[in-house]
Amino acid sequence: MSKTTVRDVDMEPEHPASPEQSAPAPRAEGASRALALLLVITGAAGVLAAWVITLDKFKLLEAKVRGETFVPGCSLNPVVSCGSVMESDQASVFGFPNPMLGLVTYGIVVCVGMSLLARARFPRWYWLTFNAGTLFGVVFCAWLMYQSLYRINALCLWCSLAWVATIIMFWYVTSFNVRKGFLPAPGWLKSFFGEFTWVLPVLHIGIIGMLILTRWWDFWTS
Repeated sequence: MSKTTVRDVDMEPEHPASPEQSAPAPRAEGASRALALLLVITGAAGVLAAWVITLDKFKLLEAKVRGETFVPGCSLNPVVSCGSVMESDQASVFGFPNPMLGLVTYGIVVCVGMSLLARARFPRWYWLTFNAGTLFGVVFCAWLMYQSLYRINALCLWCSLAWVATIIMFWYVTSFNVRKGFLPAPGWLKSFFGEFTWVLPVLHIGIIGMLILTRWWDFWTS
């Protein structure tokens, strides 16, 4: 007696899969609610700082046209003087006021954070591009900080808020990309970012705080 083998057609494809069909799809990743909220908050802080500085810049220009003097509300003393920073050449390094760039870039950060809150998932190239954007932001802020402390010799509080927001978002986005394997890194670094991401922005901001403190030590202690 011959045996008949019954095959379950639901378990096998009707036609062999082509190499294109069997290739894995590009991996897309979402983010935790905590990271999404962090991006929304830091992005909103950057938008707020850029918006206030932009308004004060317009008021400063209007006052000059009328032959008057405008003093921004954050100009508190010879050191904390937003007006001095706004009138510097470094305040328009790309040919237009720097905060106008901030309105766009920080707005993008808010949009990314809101998308992640809605459970959006992005591919590797998107996360790396976003990381590159935050890297540009933190390098640009470092340059502005140097110019503010050692060339303009004045400090803008709203600028400082934008620096802090940019530093925080940069380190947490970098941590995400390292932990997900989007950025190549040894295992010990992945473990470090998994447990102690907060150390890096705190250390980074602490160094800036110490530079500000020592730069005007005589003024702060007088």
